Amino acid sequence: MYIKTQKFLILGASKSGFAVAKYLVERGADCKIYEELKTPKVEKALEKIKELGLSNLTREQALNSLKEIDILVISPGVPINHELAVKAKQLNKRIMGELEFAYSTFNPPIIAVTGTNGKTTTVTLIDAILERAQKSRQLVGNVGIPMTEKLSDITNDTVLVTEVSSFQLESVNSFCPHVSCVLNIAPDHLERHYGMENYVFLKKRIFKNQRESEFTVLNFDDQTVKNFYPEVKSNVVWVSIKGKVEGAYRREGKLYYYDEYIMDEETLKLQGEHNVYNALFAIVSAKLLGISNEYIVGALKDFKGVKHRIEFITEKNGVEFYNDSKATNTASTIGAIEAMKRPTVLILGGSEKGENYGALFDKIKLSAVKHVVITGASKYNMLSVASEKNFAEVTLTDSFDFSIKIASLIAQNGDAVLFSPACASFDKFASFEERGEAFVKAVGEL
Repeated sequence: MYIKTQKFLILGASKSGFAVAKYLVERGADCKIYEELKTPKVEKALEKIKELGLSNLTREQALNSLKEIDILVISPGVPINHELAVKAKQLNKRIMGELEFAYSTFNPPIIAVTGTNGKTTTVTLIDAILERAQKSRQLVGNVGIPMTEKLSDITNDTVLVTEVSSFQLESVNSFCPHVSCVLNIAPDHLERHYGMENYVFLKKRIFKNQRESEFTVLNFDDQTVKNFYPEVKSNVVWVSIKGKVEGAYRREGKLYYYDEYIMDEETLKLQGEHNVYNALFAIVSAKLLGISNEYIVGALKDFKGVKHRIEFITEKNGVEFYNDSKATNTASTIGAIEAMKRPTVLILGGSEKGENYGALFDKIKLSAVKHVVITGASKYNMLSVASEKNFAEVTLTDSFDFSIKIASLIAQNGDAVLFSPACASFDKFASFEERGEAFVKAVGEL
């Protein structure tokens, strides 16, 4: 794409919007930006936009500018049915997200990872393997680093390890990774995507442009993902922890790639079967890039996890505290519960995303969880489901900090406190990261 001949309107002044604006301004392109939110975080972003010599358009100015522009670039946080996007489509303007913009500008080898849960851990694992192998790479995408931000730092040999969300997949057209991974599918973001059917449809976009020379890595044990197989045009590599498959698998406590032994499962520092899946996807991705076992095994053995994902914080009075703030849906929290070995006091609650909590409380009843403390906007709905499932060990509180205090008082020597909300953070926090830091701070003050 030759950007100097195009006129752009950027919708959203987030990290992605700023990265696109900076890239275009530095190359002398004609671009405008529109951000309608008025939060402190947005105001700070708009200050950075001003430093580029751009000012935020009014709604009327933005709508009027659609007649003049060639391309509308949408930030991931902006839904595809935003009025500007709808109007742009009516005017036959080209619409793309930041991910599509970066790909159409420069397209080196890409490993793209999507799924409901485990994306960040998996891409970070892949990145760690490539780092150990001294392979040129950049970790980008939904991890908080827009791909566009790194375009100036890459060459044709640089591997872009990319976390891809359903929000980003709403606005891709030509995006085509060398390796695409679909980890799992469970209900998430249903309020944004108007139901499960559309959410699943969007996830399939990650491989829709791949050809016979590329690879799609699928979870054989996830029936929804397994059903993607007939629609895949590239080479399919499977992942399973339940038996041998054409790909990477676990058998009798050992991890294999096809018939090649890679390592013992017990040498992984990561807890839980969900992390065995993540490790297997990382193994496949590395092997497809020709990385030797020495680097794969070394990186996997040393990897201790990422922040806010069943992150061990501290032990106080014989009680272990774990921060799993990234668990913004029930499937993620179920994975965390399954990883717990000690009797556990679980802290749930936050901003709802259209999920039903029945399966979560079914799992809680069969797990190491001895008590649940519920807080946040979802608390009454969760309490109702707990009652329906005859789980009575529940405490309700309006206060986030008090929920942690209560959990610490209920927990006894030898127990664990797990903060795994199963909900988004937006009822009280700007992000799951901010929520996780608040949990860590509150635990430190106990």
